[in-house]
Amino acid sequence: MTDIDTKPQAEPRANDSEASEEGSLDDMLSELRILLQGAQVLTAFLIVLPFNQGFEKIQDFEKCVYTATFLCSITSLVFFSAPAAHHRLARPLVNRELFKTFATRMILVGLVFLSFALILATQLVVSHVIGSVVSIFVTAFVGLLILVIWWLFPLTYKERL
Repeated sequence: MTDIDTKPQAEPRANDSEASEEGSLDDMLSELRILLQGAQVLTAFLIVLPFNQGFEKIQDFEKCVYTATFLCSITSLVFFSAPAAHHRLARPLVNRELFKTFATRMILVGLVFLSFALILATQLVVSHVIGSVVSIFVTAFVGLLILVIWWLFPLTYKERL
């Protein structure tokens, strides 16, 4: 027998799973900080927009697009901040795995609404700056870009990453 065969196998430590769990929670929080900042900036822009001179001059359709964009942006903020609110109110966490699942679902729903907010904001801006015909193509391009980069790539390459 060699030394390798005679050495006892190391027992898995309980702290190892806790450490990896903490790491995944830390990763999730870092991702959430990025998403929150983007959603907050977009929402802040949308909040001040109606108070600017000239907002009354936009067409009724653009006002509807603005309202939908604003609601999607606000909704994304609500879902993105839900894990933090839950964590504060339910502290200390008893079931970290359940919390991770909850937080992941809230982030994904928030991403859906942020995706729509970005697409609608693109339509609103391009329509106002260049015109409604061009805005259809630009908005479709941004929507396709978000669909591919945020949704299809991660799902397609999930096993490889």
